[in-house]
Amino acid sequence: MDYSVVIPLYNERDSLGPLHVELTRVMQSLGRAYELIFVDDGSVDGSIEALRKIKSADQNVRVISLARNSGQTAALACGFSHATGDVIIAMDADGQNDPADIPRLLAKLDEGYDLASGWRTERWQEERFTRRLPSMAANSLISAMTGVKLHDYGCTFKAYRRDLARSLQLYGEMHRFVPAIAAEQGARIAEVEIGFRPRRAGISKYGLWRIVRTLLDLITVKFLSGYSTAPIQVFGLIGIILGGLGGLWTFILVMEKILLGYELGRRPALLLAVLLVVVGVQFVSIGLLGEMLARTYHESQGKPIYVIREEF
Repeated sequence: MDYSVVIPLYNERDSLGPLHVELTRVMQSLGRAYELIFVDDGSVDGSIEALRKIKSADQNVRVISLARNSGQTAALACGFSHATGDVIIAMDADGQNDPADIPRLLAKLDEGYDLASGWRTERWQEERFTRRLPSMAANSLISAMTGVKLHDYGCTFKAYRRDLARSLQLYGEMHRFVPAIAAEQGARIAEVEIGFRPRRAGISKYGLWRIVRTLLDLITVKFLSGYSTAPIQVFGLIGIILGGLGGLWTFILVMEKILLGYELGRRPALLLAVLLVVVGVQFVSIGLLGEMLARTYHESQGKPIYVIREEF
């Protein structure tokens, strides 16, 4: 198999038929063996029935139905693990990605890159202040923190060499940080300008809570990519700063006691402030250590983050 196209989806029934037609036309024009892998992430709108109909008419289609809604990262991980093509292409099912851009992504791999990532240059042109500028700010923040400079981290439309795609350990909302994770493994990454189209049907699955989850995962990626083998550089720095501040504060209080006669034992506000700092550091530390344990658990045991109901 030369090419595998992985399409994770959730409640995209009305977009599947047109997308299949477009994908078939583009993939057949390449003149190579291909497969289309639709990963249904627990849809409840009849998407699986639409996929059964598509599968019955096209033997190049494979359908994987997850037992429950596990999230886009899990659906992508499932598709990657079942893909057999030398090159794996991932894209959204809502019709916003144009299959006609696939040859442009593949051309970058032919140049020697391991990952070709889409850049939706025309996205949200009519919502410049409410969505485009916040998106640009988020991408700049992610680029700065991860060290991998890209304009569009949120774009699912990517082409991977199979070895790279199969080696990625994805969980949480980590699909957004695939370039950073791939770069950690030494992958050569290129960004390709692609088109952007309005959604055909359905509603967007993105909300405020996803932004919060993304920020938390960004902290995790930064920590795991830079400090997972030397956590003392993080926790030690925090300890030195807090210990230094605490020591300086204690010295000032002692001097006040000696020189001015101020009472040291009756400072409830000071005790509360110190307690909050300590508790804050403890919570951050526990969270980061917990992420490290989760990564070790998934990678050492190879336990999947999804459950397949059926495959046909």
